Amino acid sequence: MMTWTRSTFSFLTFVFRLPRVRLMASAKLPTNYGEFDIHVFKSVFSRKTHVALVRGEIGNGEDVLTRVHSSCLTGDLFHSSRCDCGEQLHAAMQRIVTEGRGIVLYLDQEGRGIGLVNKIRAYGLQDGGADTVEANERLGFPADLRDYRPGLQMLRCLGVKTTRLLSNNPRKLAGVTGEGLSVSERLPIEIPPTALTQRYLKTKKDKLGHLLSSV
Repeated sequence: MMTWTRSTFSFLTFVFRLPRVRLMASAKLPTNYGEFDIHVFKSVFSRKTHVALVRGEIGNGEDVLTRVHSSCLTGDLFHSSRCDCGEQLHAAMQRIVTEGRGIVLYLDQEGRGIGLVNKIRAYGLQDGGADTVEANERLGFPADLRDYRPGLQMLRCLGVKTTRLLSNNPRKLAGVTGEGLSVSERLPIEIPPTALTQRYLKTKKDKLGHLLSSV
């Protein structure tokens, strides 16, 4: 059993406070919705690479419209009909451009943190009748393994102090609060359900606590 001494606690506190991301590159990124500034961050403790899309001037960093989006290759790139991820991403980009100021954080944590290979394995289990939570658990994972601390540090690096968070997930509010950053408002970003996403969305509502009015 580990003995907790003052020096041990001090060391762990020091490690916890170490930067988790480092800004590596920045450029302009024209999109179908409008131009963003793209900033690429590299995780210090892993090979993960995260992206921030910034529209407009952040100014004093107060009440910045923000979408914290976890990567979904199947939904974001291939437009999978199994989830609403890609539609949420693009709805957030459109809303930020319309407002004229905001940030999309694109975090490298596929499949709620279990990675692409295991996500596709989970899809196979879903094909056999499991819901998204049951599939992750059958593979030996918690329902949600995502870590939002890199996102916190990315927002701090960009000068953000408070966010207006585009999210249906109350747990995400807690995940992006701390280290001098807070959420001043939660804004829903609901995509109407389809025959293919109805069960998926209901599982998010019933088992993960997402605030959804359409299912």
